[in-house]
Amino acid sequence: MKNLLFLIIISSLAFSCKSDKKSEVQNKEETIEILNTPKITLGEFDTKAGEFIGKKIEVTGIVDHVCKHGGKKILLVTDDGDAHVVADERFDEALMGDEIKVVGIVLEERIDEAYLLKMEKDNIKSHSEGASSEEQFNNKQKHLQQYRDKMKKEGINHISNYSLQYVSHTNVATE
Repeated sequence: MKNLLFLIIISSLAFSCKSDKKSEVQNKEETIEILNTPKITLGEFDTKAGEFIGKKIEVTGIVDHVCKHGGKKILLVTDDGDAHVVADERFDEALMGDEIKVVGIVLEERIDEAYLLKMEKDNIKSHSEGASSEEQFNNKQKHLQQYRDKMKKEGINHISNYSLQYVSHTNVATE
């Protein structure tokens, strides 16, 4: 009986040591990934984000706005720039005003002529159905033309808008 009890204790110790090692390896891998995540300032976000499309980066800023329509978007700002962060889950409104570090995956929205034609078609349809006023219709048309003018002036065929798909965040004050 003593031998059986001894074997059970030894087995459970061996099992717990293996679990600890696996957890320790996982923690080391997570630490390495965090250390290898490129850090970009919000001032350089718009110019450097294109280099990281589909990849994780880290940015730091103050939560200026939590979207009231669903709470799944925040605007992160500094004096030098800003970035929109989108998530699958709601952000806590208590983040407003906090300085946070966000790890996210860079997303790109391309505005090209095909996109503008679709937006124009939607705008015409919306207006013809009475869903938008004359002023709203005209403002949208003017906005679409500004995109076209900018692409023509700069000799480009699209405009890229970058944002981050939320992965995680830490509050700078509690680090």
